[in-house]
Amino acid sequence: MAALQTAALLLLLVLAVASEAAEPPQQERTALQEFLLGTPHERSLGWNSPSAPSACLWFGVTCDAANATVVAVRLPGVGLVGDFPAGTLGKLTSLHTLSLRSNRLFGAVPGDIFSLLNLHSLYLQNNRLSGAVPPELAGLTALRHLALYDNEFSGEIPAALDGLAELRSIRLDGNRLSGSIPSLSGLRRLEVFNVSENQLDGAIPAFLARFPPESFAGNPGLCGEPLDSPCPVSSRKKKGLSGAAIAAIAVGAAAAALLALVLLVLCFVRRRRDAAATGDNNGNKATSTPTQDRGFTPSPVSGEMTDLADLTSSKDLVPSAGETTTRRLVFVGAGAGGYSFDLEDLLRASAEVLGKGSAGTTYRAVLEDGATVVVKRLKDVVAARREFASALEALGRVEHRNLLPVRAYYFSKDEKLLVADYLPAGSLAAALHGSRGSGQTPMDWDARARAALCAARGMAHLHAAHGLVHGDVKSSNLLLRHGGDPDNAAALSDYSLQHLFAPLPPSARAGGYHALELVDPRRPTFSSDVYSLGVLFLEILTGKCPASGTAGVDGGGVALDLPRWVQSVVREEWTAEVFDQELVRLGGGAEEEMVALLQVAMACAATMPDARPEATEVLKRVEEIGGGRHGRATTEEEGSWGTPTGASP
Repeated sequence: MAALQTAALLLLLVLAVASEAAEPPQQERTALQEFLLGTPHERSLGWNSPSAPSACLWFGVTCDAANATVVAVRLPGVGLVGDFPAGTLGKLTSLHTLSLRSNRLFGAVPGDIFSLLNLHSLYLQNNRLSGAVPPELAGLTALRHLALYDNEFSGEIPAALDGLAELRSIRLDGNRLSGSIPSLSGLRRLEVFNVSENQLDGAIPAFLARFPPESFAGNPGLCGEPLDSPCPVSSRKKKGLSGAAIAAIAVGAAAAALLALVLLVLCFVRRRRDAAATGDNNGNKATSTPTQDRGFTPSPVSGEMTDLADLTSSKDLVPSAGETTTRRLVFVGAGAGGYSFDLEDLLRASAEVLGKGSAGTTYRAVLEDGATVVVKRLKDVVAARREFASALEALGRVEHRNLLPVRAYYFSKDEKLLVADYLPAGSLAAALHGSRGSGQTPMDWDARARAALCAARGMAHLHAAHGLVHGDVKSSNLLLRHGGDPDNAAALSDYSLQHLFAPLPPSARAGGYHALELVDPRRPTFSSDVYSLGVLFLEILTGKCPASGTAGVDGGGVALDLPRWVQSVVREEWTAEVFDQELVRLGGGAEEEMVALLQVAMACAATMPDARPEATEVLKRVEEIGGGRHGRATTEEEGSWGTPTGASP
């Protein structure tokens, strides 16, 4: 032990001497300091700290192997506020990665940035940058990844981007861009493309039609593949009409109008005649029959039921005259064909409250034919009908055994409902925390490991195959299944819905699962999803419920930053104290597997987003735990992951 400590001290001494011996040029150090001085920030980065004499040791700054020059600046979510200062970072001539995402930077991108000829990754998303997308980007010939989404850029997409032959990903979604989309046919290596939620119009270029519809959603003026709105056939230039042609058109139009008027009168007379004929026969019956109440009805056999008396607008769930085409239950996805009920059947079903959360109330509904489904009554939805329908249609295309499928939805002014499959085994939260002190058998390691693997597999498929972010990963949204199939043990639910809701107050957010850089829970990223997955793994291992100023499922009521707590325990070399004592008591000789999952969890919950692995890498590492005895992804699944359509750096 003494020899190891001596060797460690010598290594630290050598590293310290090496770091002092090599230092980036003073020009680069000054440029970094000028950038920070020109940008107000909410928390100190410690760049002038005596403990970091070299710029290579500064937070967010990465140098090359020889510490001779700065090659990367990564400052995501550090609270930078104000205009993007010019004449600063453009002096870092060797810079290849610049990430300033998830801050509050205003104004235009300074021109000196476009002189960084070695830059291959530019991440400026989730700011308030404005102005036109700079055509000077075309000068960054080494650029591979460009992320400008969720800003306030306006104007047209510059056609000059077509010259960036190395570009792999472009994300311009969530801005105010207008005009048509340039062909971009020169970007032969392009793998990720997204311009959704803008004001673009015109036909989608044929070269870009290979990307999914979600990449173009939220642009009402766009048409053509892959959207379901075909472009109108362009008409030839009109020539002058002769007087005879004009007269013929006028006569034809008048005749058509007269015919339409006659048909309208005939229909009106017939309806009046039918009403008069049936009024006497049915009038007394109609007045003597009580009106049936609409809405879920309580079941007499259930312990905790609701009659939904507070569903004051339940009458609005029933389509009124003339609204049958829009106010109905809409089924989505291939699996919805297994159901044969409509909105009337759903309203007559008995309902049991399963839980209430920030997104709404969840019910278990038993239909008259015996089928059981889950109905989530959403609240605080701010998305318009078209956006809501587009999002649910996208979710309907998600089919995976570790993702709970959405089967149907209902949208009206007063009510929004989601219908999904019912899994009677309950959630991971109930299995982990609900059994404590109740005499029930706690979850053993095999059951927990299978749940962790299913969560990782579901997230990897959601990210890679569909380009969707979950946004609300937590133990209550991981539903368990009965049975011995380890590949089918659990499924993630309530995914990719956050952008449909109004902003949540801080007290209502699942802060224990949310990454620190996630300022707005409605805008989660792939990286913040991975952080939440890491917290979920820690919850499985420790048995502790992540909470942020609210009582946990186990009634602890103590705010707990679970990743930081685990770090503090491990730092004191008390690793055994991390694990749930019920796991330790049950034994089973799985200590090595538990430590391995702990290492994966801590990598996922890294403070810096760029340090977290991607979901597919997390899945591979989880599958390797226990030699794959808890299940592995099939070859078909691995092939379907492909490249995500909405990658976040």
